[in-house]
Amino acid sequence: MDYEAILLEITDNLAVVTLNRPDKMNALTAQMRAEVTHAMTHAARHARAIVMTGAGGAFCSGQDLGDSSSTGRIDLERTLRDEYDPMLESIYNCPVPTIAAVNGPAAGAGANIALSADVVIATESAYFLQAFSRIGLMPDAGGTWFLPRQMGFAKAMGAALFADKISAKQADEWGMIWEAVADNKFDAHWRKRAAYLANGPTTAFGAIKQAIRGTYDNTLPQQLEMEAHLQGDCGRSRDFAEGVVAFTEKRPPKFEGR
Repeated sequence: MDYEAILLEITDNLAVVTLNRPDKMNALTAQMRAEVTHAMTHAARHARAIVMTGAGGAFCSGQDLGDSSSTGRIDLERTLRDEYDPMLESIYNCPVPTIAAVNGPAAGAGANIALSADVVIATESAYFLQAFSRIGLMPDAGGTWFLPRQMGFAKAMGAALFADKISAKQADEWGMIWEAVADNKFDAHWRKRAAYLANGPTTAFGAIKQAIRGTYDNTLPQQLEMEAHLQGDCGRSRDFAEGVVAFTEKRPPKFEGR
């Protein structure tokens, strides 16, 4: 697929998906949503970790309200089901670890796309904004699911109702994201984090994702059973064997991702 609204680069087991409409603060169009969905699915087959970031000074400003194919007499229900849902599921259900490297403002659906990644790393000058109520809408793109789980019920409700900007530092303190990093260290930092995931024990990472997410629906006995099953899979992996050998030999492991 030839991409026009995004960039995709795959190097050394790491895929970087860049939202590439910097003149529009990487606002989402129907084309961009389709391209992100395709790129995430493709990258998951050819990389061991995926980073999503934005070109220019913004991560993503949300829906492009000037996109004639997506606004006007838009059927919001159909658009969410047919365009947003596949994109979000391609990120959230990705079999390899995902990072949202939030390099600037993340507003509306743009904020919730970031929160759909496994890990969110933001530059300190970035902010998150649930802007929906400002135009008479409610949070979508998974916002009503991600926010209560990542920042708690009270903070999620306030963020949705008041549509206040949440600075990256505040998001970090509230547990909404993994970490906020100084602007001048941001690029090198997320690349170091991404390289760690891209060269790590992929089977174990997949099991971690499944187990941590499963805890919301499971009783303790169910969670223990899930842990036992997934740990059995990890224990049969080549990476576990390599990890044990490397530990006994007192050297860094060389994981193959299998």
